[in-house]
Amino acid sequence: MSPTLVSEHLNNIAVGYVDSVDSEYAKRLAKKWHLNYLGHVVAASKQPQLEFVLQMHHHALELCKLDEPKLGAIKVDFVEGAVAHRRKFGGGRGQDIAKAVGLKHGFTPHVLDATAGLGRDAFVLAGLGCKLTLLERMPVVAALLDDGIERAKLHHEVADIANNMQLFHGTSLDEVDLDLAPDVVYLDPMYPHREKSAAVKKEMRIFQSLVGEDLDADDLLAPALALATYRVVVKRPSYAPPLANKKPSMSINMKKNRFDVYVKLAIPKA
Repeated sequence: MSPTLVSEHLNNIAVGYVDSVDSEYAKRLAKKWHLNYLGHVVAASKQPQLEFVLQMHHHALELCKLDEPKLGAIKVDFVEGAVAHRRKFGGGRGQDIAKAVGLKHGFTPHVLDATAGLGRDAFVLAGLGCKLTLLERMPVVAALLDDGIERAKLHHEVADIANNMQLFHGTSLDEVDLDLAPDVVYLDPMYPHREKSAAVKKEMRIFQSLVGEDLDADDLLAPALALATYRVVVKRPSYAPPLANKKPSMSINMKKNRFDVYVKLAIPKA
């Protein structure tokens, strides 16, 4: 999505709060992410142009789709729920994503997640000891992710993991200020769902209506290959073609997805 389209999508969203104790923080968030400030979320009903609200609720940032309240709110939670279960029981370095990025021979790479989203895969890799640089171009998604990372830093169980994650908000790989080139670039661009597929999960429904599809996803592969030292890893639905129709060096197949791996250099042995 181009910077122009990104800015167009910000006209239908505002930042608000549920409890007045969060009002000042909500104001700061609106200023930080260059979003409109709503005030109390009840005011959304008086602004028919709004489709989404980023709301502070119980000291956490949530995204709500106003015309589909039954979908509930989206927030980034690295402490509890599915993310916590995966951290404890996900299989460690035996996970497919760990194999894809090259966690072997005692090698723990610096990974640039260039399509960070809500940061779940990045959190898995950070939990395995990788240094993670995250890039997210949509301000709304970056705000949710930044809030989740900062809250995680305050929790003793995951603070070390969260401190392995550094978030940048920018529209291209060229905007990431890195001291050293990343060992691995990880890409997970949004992909159009099949029309006959099962109902899309609420997060995907909300994000697709908010940010659209990654129509320029194919353009990510060439700069990623230029930037990565050892390899580029692309997460794809099992039915989707390779990114930019470029055949990968190898693929790791899962039930619904796969990792396409583009190898530049062999992983170094300890």
